[in-house]
Amino acid sequence: MQIDLFAAGSNTCLLTMLGSNTALPAGSYQQIRLLLVANSGGSGPAPSTNNCNGQGFNCVVLHDGTIHQLDLSSQANTGLKIPPGQIVGGPISVGAGQDVDLNIDFNACASIIQEGNGQYRLKPVLTAGQVSTNTTGISGKIVDSVTKAPIVGGTVIVALERQDNTGTDTIFMQAAADSSGNFNFCPLPSGAVFDVVVVAINGAGVAYNATVEAGVPGGTNVGNILLFAETGSLLGPATFQGFVTATSGTSPATPATIDALVSAIQTVTLSSGSRPVTIPAEGNSVANLNIAAKTSCPVSAPANTNCAQYTLIEPASNPSVATFSTGTVTFSTPATGSVPFSIRADAFVPLSGGTADCTTPSMTKTQDSLGNPLNAAPGAPITPREIDFLGCS
Repeated sequence: MQIDLFAAGSNTCLLTMLGSNTALPAGSYQQIRLLLVANSGGSGPAPSTNNCNGQGFNCVVLHDGTIHQLDLSSQANTGLKIPPGQIVGGPISVGAGQDVDLNIDFNACASIIQEGNGQYRLKPVLTAGQVSTNTTGISGKIVDSVTKAPIVGGTVIVALERQDNTGTDTIFMQAAADSSGNFNFCPLPSGAVFDVVVVAINGAGVAYNATVEAGVPGGTNVGNILLFAETGSLLGPATFQGFVTATSGTSPATPATIDALVSAIQTVTLSSGSRPVTIPAEGNSVANLNIAAKTSCPVSAPANTNCAQYTLIEPASNPSVATFSTGTVTFSTPATGSVPFSIRADAFVPLSGGTADCTTPSMTKTQDSLGNPLNAAPGAPITPREIDFLGCS
């Protein structure tokens, strides 16, 4: 079948049912693969209808309606791999006579790379896990803190996050709220607890403070999440624009090809202490990079390096925070004054499904290119310190 990854779901949980009633031997399953039809069609089966309009069988449809082939690498032969590290909760155990429900989540926003030649490449970001479709979802509604009405025009981005091994909240799933402000992440891993992080820009270009509701268990409708519109001079978002570079060694340096994910982080204060939280990027942000060329590198880049530029559009304000409870949830008024951010980049082996690369696979910068604190403000782009990955494969 051919699946539109941005289509509306057929019900509140699932976009498309991939299959059911498949008989498998009892045991523990470590990996899942999705087999893609080659753009040439190949010798295998093909979908009965093709909405790519002659641009292969895998394609990207841009906002202007133009259709572009989505280039594959080894996926046409080996399939899209969901390795053990991306199967939530570990291996999937299937007992004799047992039925198991699996959810495969394809992060379309993070999986498409526009290359320097203008073509598009698939860099798959998938997770899977055993789920119960009725009791695990997290849903709610995003509203303006003053009007209590949905935010009109623009975009409202909602992310589910949880802590990684560094203690930083990273994005597990992300989606846009609908025109009424509603969102629904379903299904989710059984027993999981998430932080809900929301950002928005309305149709007039006014940005809202990021809002964090921490400690939300699966199977919860959180009701209304209040977003505070920025006021005074803080009427537009901030833009962070910088470079990530990659070399395979230090002496002498030689270029390396990597994929990188760049994210903006703010620290929030909870009853349990402070926590770095990823703030989702908005608008025309470019956060997923394929670092494979040394053209247009800044003069500050190491010798013989490959590089790529990122752009993160973020709130120019401090976040509002609340901790989930079954009663009324009170969101804090965003703090005034300086708005500190940090910029993190994670390096991956290209087309590996998330295998870390480079001597230090995750790097964070807290200063701008002049050595000043990395504080957000609307207006001209802010240039963070360059992120230079060394010892990459």
